[in-house]
Amino acid sequence: MTARDHNNLLGIFIMIKGGLLAFVGILLGLIYGGIGVALLSTGRKDEDQIAGGALMAFGIVIGIIMIAIAIFDLFTGSRIRKMAPSGRILGIIVCIMSLFSFPLGTALGIYGLWFFFGDLGKSLYLGSEAPAGTYNPPPPNSWQ
Repeated sequence: MTARDHNNLLGIFIMIKGGLLAFVGILLGLIYGGIGVALLSTGRKDEDQIAGGALMAFGIVIGIIMIAIAIFDLFTGSRIRKMAPSGRILGIIVCIMSLFSFPLGTALGIYGLWFFFGDLGKSLYLGSEAPAGTYNPPPPNSWQ
């Protein structure tokens, strides 16, 4: 695979992760918010209503945080696919954050960090001297 292929694939993977994260964030917000509203409206004691309000607030806050991270992932994936200079920095941030999401996020984080810090990513984003796929032989031994 070429550097552009790895870059495109990584951008797609990050965008898929962002879409799944947005879906789960909306789902958790609706589930916890719905349970909280049900407890809040049907609670007979003050403790039930407090628990319902806390559960509703928890669901909304977690949902908003997950959607914000998903928007960041989608933005980063689009920047990577466009090969924008900021895409490398944002991609490194997303890959480091993905390392904590075992097992698929860890695999995505390792793949992304391998690409961005490897020769392929450096040649694509930083324009280093050696283009991707070239091999520089070692210098001859001085003792021969």
